[in-house]
Amino acid sequence: MLFGKRDKRDAFERQAERVFPSVFGTALRLTRSREEAEDLAQEATIRAYEAFDRFDGSNFKAWMLRILTNLYINKYRQRQRGPQFGSLDEDGVTEPMSAEAEVPDRVLFDNAVGAEIEEALGKVPVDFRLAVILSDIEGMSYQEIADATNVPIGTVRSRLARGRSMLRKALEEYAIREGYLKKGASE
Repeated sequence: MLFGKRDKRDAFERQAERVFPSVFGTALRLTRSREEAEDLAQEATIRAYEAFDRFDGSNFKAWMLRILTNLYINKYRQRQRGPQFGSLDEDGVTEPMSAEAEVPDRVLFDNAVGAEIEEALGKVPVDFRLAVILSDIEGMSYQEIADATNVPIGTVRSRLARGRSMLRKALEEYAIREGYLKKGASE
């Protein structure tokens, strides 16, 4: 894509504004910290802007999420190698609400269940959590996830199946306690 500086900036800004809620939501689910998510989303946006002339024009959201994912994986690996000073599992992290479903009972249900899902999702190991987030929350295809995470499609399928299984197991106790599921029904 050949753009003048102003055209490039305008084209990038239009697309970035459209996908930023997904980029930030994914960053928040990965980092489990609002501050870290803001930093990660901002860094991904800057890197995407700098590389915008190399964007092939096919799927901007998938391209942005691939940049975000790669940044997160690199930072996560650095953290694993370095000393641990803080926790990735911060309390009080709230998920931004979309204006999509404003019906009061739906909002109440989504908040109650959403918090349990977010907490359970945070307990799933990062590789599996990433596959679940990119597939089930962001709606990316197996190929897009494979490209974003630099692993074969078979690995994506495996991680997705295992991640969903871990999430289901983590939510089972909550579902029984709240009456959504009868004890022994999942066996």
